Amino acid sequence: MGGSAARWADDGHDVMYCIVTDGSAGSNDPDQDLRELVRIREEEQRAAAAVLGVKEVHFLGYPDGMLEPTLQLRRDLTRLIRRLKPDRVVCGDPAAFFYGDEYINHADHRAAAEAAVTAVFPSAPTRPIFPELLAEGLEPHQVKELYITHDQDGPHTIHVDISTTIERKIEALRCHASQVQVGDGQWLRDWAAETGKAAGLAYAESFRVMILAREHQDGS
Repeated sequence: MGGSAARWADDGHDVMYCIVTDGSAGSNDPDQDLRELVRIREEEQRAAAAVLGVKEVHFLGYPDGMLEPTLQLRRDLTRLIRRLKPDRVVCGDPAAFFYGDEYINHADHRAAAEAAVTAVFPSAPTRPIFPELLAEGLEPHQVKELYITHDQDGPHTIHVDISTTIERKIEALRCHASQVQVGDGQWLRDWAAETGKAAGLAYAESFRVMILAREHQDGS
């Protein structure tokens, strides 16, 4: 969703990232200093966010590769939502297990997505859930929109035009040099072009959108 993040930032919105795990399982090199890898991956993430115009990056520091959708994680995400008070939250699809016949969705991704969805609702807007957050001065907050990243077309799907930000999306991914080799980035353009076909766009990213709160004509 890097192209969408850049597009929203260009449109004047404050975009913030939350990185749940520390990246320490991102190498199979037996000689890799994993503490150093954590530092490298945090620097890479900050650099990528800067390319896209992301305002803040929050790191929760959970051990990489062993994430579970625990109460502690839900509490930490609820805390962040109540503190930042976002109108929109973007996360992965907790139900996505297989992508095609060549990729199994990472267990960390599924766990983070499940915890994020549950933090959005019911945890963030419900006063009796995590009362310790009230003691921290964090009042309930209702997220208005939940955007779930996916590659399916359906009744709740929207397509974000990233034609003006596709090259920044590619450049941001290049910042993650310890994890992926982007090359000329054509494969990313091809993916975005394929996604855009359904909406008649040159390049797009798609999301399943849940509208959790609607504004009335009087602004309420």
